[in-house]
Amino acid sequence: MQRREFLAASTAAAIGLAASQAAPAAPDAGAPAGNQPQRQLIELRVYNFASADKQQAFEQFLGAAAVPAIARAGVDPVGAFKLLAKDNPELKRSADPNDLYVLLPHKTLESLLGLPQRLALDLEFVQAGLAILTAPKSDPAYVRYDASLLRAFATFPQVQVPTKAAGRVVQLRTYESHSGERAMVKVRMFEEGGEIDIFRRVGLNPVFFGQTLAGTKLPNLTYMLAFEDEKALKSAWDKFRADPEWKTLSEDETYKDAVSNITNLVLRPVEGSRV
Repeated sequence: MQRREFLAASTAAAIGLAASQAAPAAPDAGAPAGNQPQRQLIELRVYNFASADKQQAFEQFLGAAAVPAIARAGVDPVGAFKLLAKDNPELKRSADPNDLYVLLPHKTLESLLGLPQRLALDLEFVQAGLAILTAPKSDPAYVRYDASLLRAFATFPQVQVPTKAAGRVVQLRTYESHSGERAMVKVRMFEEGGEIDIFRRVGLNPVFFGQTLAGTKLPNLTYMLAFEDEKALKSAWDKFRADPEWKTLSEDETYKDAVSNITNLVLRPVEGSRV
């Protein structure tokens, strides 16, 4: 066995041993019976890097090794995105941030908990990503990553892929509320009030809608939209703002003060992203 293969096998075994003590292995354990669509658990990660070179190296790792391996482990479609300053003028950034956004849709809680173990036992993944997975403390692959966990809306239970256009962009939008009660009211506005239906009709193409269970800026809901390009994004929002049904819904006192703050990010997929 060559040294690189030995290191990969040793790394896989070590990671697998640690993971096996904390997480079940079956990706779909606990799945509900019948044909009812499952409400996915959506994990959103934001990786921060010390430099643009580190970010680029991790992008390559995602496309070549991580995304295919995560799909083999039963988590699909995986989205991977970066933020460019030119797409987000309201952020007033002079340079692109060294961040990557990763979207992981899980069918079950067991899928979420068991993913590290399944990846650790995937020798192809470990060998392909050895430099990233075994990066030393003196030169880490990334600085840190933050994560949020969402539960998909009942009326939009699974992540969808509206477009695979080469020039596509996505919007990641978070709606904060001043109380848990108002946060639930905003969910009802989307689902029972018909806001999701209006989105679809005007070209605001949903990828997911989720209530945030754990993370920052709680309580909030987060959703993602996809567009073929920046022109389609602008056109759809113009149609939405002018839509008569939206104007009526937005004036309904039932949904008053449901949102206290909105975070809006325009992201672009990196190589290998399946969203």
